[in-house]
Amino acid sequence: MFFWPAAVARPSYRLQAINQFNLVADSGGVRVVTCQYCHLSPNGGAFWNAFGDRVRSSFKGSIGEALYQALVAMEDSDGDGYADVLEVFAGTLPGDARSKPLVRAQFLWQALEKAGGVDIYKPR
Repeated sequence: MFFWPAAVARPSYRLQAINQFNLVADSGGVRVVTCQYCHLSPNGGAFWNAFGDRVRSSFKGSIGEALYQALVAMEDSDGDGYADVLEVFAGTLPGDARSKPLVRAQFLWQALEKAGGVDIYKPR
């Protein structure tokens, strides 16, 4: 079984996801981006959702590369009909089937391609 200590992983991994996915960071003490991109709990820690498991399976030393590889896989981790990359692009949670975009997947694919495709999420 693979285990990442939550105390070590949480801040730097979350900050990487915020930067790489062009998300809104914390503002005024309010958590805008929750740990629920990858975890079941909004506070992070063990247990991961389906997208978090995909990121963990892609991890080979760089969280940025693992996040990117999880999106390049073009999978729908939570089974809601939207590929993980589309959910990140739309600002919804790729590991939670209750959180999904309000527009059709076809529209999101076109918008993502116009923005530069999945490569807009390459680690910097």
